[in-house]
Amino acid sequence: MKRLLLTAALCAGLSACASAPTVYTAANGREAVGFSSYRIEPGRYRVTFRGGPGGSPEQVSDYALLRAADIALADGYDWFQVSDRMTRLAGGGSGPRVSLGTGGGSYGRGGGVGIGLGTSFDLGGGPALAETIEVVMGKGEKPPGVDVYDARGLRSALGPRT
Repeated sequence: MKRLLLTAALCAGLSACASAPTVYTAANGREAVGFSSYRIEPGRYRVTFRGGPGGSPEQVSDYALLRAADIALADGYDWFQVSDRMTRLAGGGSGPRVSLGTGGGSYGRGGGVGIGLGTSFDLGGGPALAETIEVVMGKGEKPPGVDVYDARGLRSALGPRT
């Protein structure tokens, strides 16, 4: 029994190391950590950033804004405005699990009694956040308003953290 518990603890520890960290990179699949973007029309994009398990809401939000700034600069725009924002819980409790259990029974001519005990550990690393923003981009002087960002300024402020 001690060996089984030790093995399960080692598996849990190793899987925690294998959880995907929150890094600024392109997502390599639908549920992968990273950014993805979709051009709705010229100057309007939908940007999603999905963090790794345990990534902070601030980091996930910053990386979504950083991706929008990168798109704006690549397309020759100076600023962008976030026109819509949605944050959702992506994952949590859906990772692989290791279960431990014991049981007993009697077989043959006599009666049988069984006792079972089980527990499980979530090896998925916990919940992850995803933020989707819709942005409208523009050229020239940045207009006043809430959720309007200078692309170059935001890139230089958030860029060193990547």
